[in-house]
Amino acid sequence: MWLPHPFWLCCLLPLAFSGQLEPQVPGGLGVLRCGLQSFQFTIDLPTREVAPVLTAWDEQGLPHRLGNNSDCGTWVREGPGGSVVLEASYSGCYVTEWGSQYVMPVRVEGTDTAGRKMVMKRRLLRCPVDRPAPHAPDADLCDSVPARDRLPCAPPPISRGDCEVLGCCYGSAEEEAGSCYYGNTVTSHCTQEGRFSIAVSRSAASPPLRLDSVYLAFGNNSECDPVMATRAFVLFQFPFTSCGTTRRTAGDQVVYENELVATRDVRTWGRGSITRDSIFRLRVSCSYAINGDTFPVNVQVFSLPPPLAKAQPGALALELQIAKDKNYGSYYAAGDYPVVKVLRDPIYVEVSVLHRTDPNLGLLLRQCWATPSPSPLRQPQWPILVEGCPYAGDNYQTRLIPVQKAPSLPLPSHRQRFSIATFGFVDPARAEEALGGQVYLHCSVSVCQPAGTSSCMVTCPVTRRKSELSLQNNTASISSSGPMILLQALKDPLEKSHKYLSAQVDAKALWVAGLSGTVIIGVLLVFYLNKCVE
Repeated sequence: MWLPHPFWLCCLLPLAFSGQLEPQVPGGLGVLRCGLQSFQFTIDLPTREVAPVLTAWDEQGLPHRLGNNSDCGTWVREGPGGSVVLEASYSGCYVTEWGSQYVMPVRVEGTDTAGRKMVMKRRLLRCPVDRPAPHAPDADLCDSVPARDRLPCAPPPISRGDCEVLGCCYGSAEEEAGSCYYGNTVTSHCTQEGRFSIAVSRSAASPPLRLDSVYLAFGNNSECDPVMATRAFVLFQFPFTSCGTTRRTAGDQVVYENELVATRDVRTWGRGSITRDSIFRLRVSCSYAINGDTFPVNVQVFSLPPPLAKAQPGALALELQIAKDKNYGSYYAAGDYPVVKVLRDPIYVEVSVLHRTDPNLGLLLRQCWATPSPSPLRQPQWPILVEGCPYAGDNYQTRLIPVQKAPSLPLPSHRQRFSIATFGFVDPARAEEALGGQVYLHCSVSVCQPAGTSSCMVTCPVTRRKSELSLQNNTASISSSGPMILLQALKDPLEKSHKYLSAQVDAKALWVAGLSGTVIIGVLLVFYLNKCVE
């Protein structure tokens, strides 16, 4: 009968690790590395004359000698320096999911120099089920590292999953297959032995870092110096107990933190000082479960936020354009006005901020309206947008069009778009009489920041007061470069046919009346002549 996993595990561990009469080799318990799909357990052997025997237990408590068995997901090979490496898949025969961990009891047997059998290693291997780990860098951060500058992140051979757990790049080309190297960024991971490993690329900052200027902020001895430095990378590896590493407790976790900084090369003369180096300060954090094993549960790199864009005071330059189509691929130039449209034709409008490069700026449309004259203050007027929203009293309401970021539009927050259905003004005193065909468009706008936040967007229908918006500069107005000439649609063809038919009827009636009159006059004339003869 199969037993539940926790009960089986509790019964199995005493069976596996108690009652052993063989002497146990003192020393470390090996190095365990948890990957995405499997773990690797590396064992350093004191003697290498006889291959060790590795044993694990299945769910029924039966021991099995481990070897290369793809069906059960186990592989045993020789590692660096004559060590033995055991790799086991989490979905294999001998790994059990227990709570939030994958567990596998392992015993390693060998012989001493006298040929006696002895238990060299025995351990319960544990790895987290949901292993939080940095993802591999983006492809451009990996491909941009020339082969000659690549710094190994882990010795080969290594699987792609285990390489990505370390936040590193995996070689894909044939000559680099199986290689694992650092990307053009800052890569940090925490080892189970309680050490930081931080690799910094010179391309991690702009302009590029001077790597010889990067150091641990609180390190004061040789142990805190880089363990490796190339022309493209610098690598720091140090224990949590040194180099000014701070330790704090946060809930059920213990957090270790340290900082990397870079000195700035400052040039001075009698009238001032300059530097061409950016500020670089990096805080690295490793978190471990207090009551768990020594595997890290979180790794974080805190870089400085980018500096705020430089303020640029001055007049607000705006532009109101009419696009030639709904794709906003081209616009009517000043020489194209007046633009001729037929009633109800769509008009695609764009309002934009000119000569600004701050991505934190956002453009808000406040009011948009139309007049039959170039002056935005002349009457009559017709509202198009009210507080940035379509005017509710229009039977053909304005449609707001979102602006998407594209290579040709790097700052979409600097533009607003909408479309309207063409209309014509009429005389308020005589509703049947049109006031010419010219219509001008006008908008009042504001600039706010930061763009993309709720305080810099309008929700329709408007539910916020004007004072709730963080406005920069006063509201400014902009008008179209010229008028649109609106052509009245042709009159109802049925009405024209009615008039044609009525004209035909009238002509026929007149012809009949004329003929009848002629006949009557003729009869009267004959009658008159007969009277005269008598």
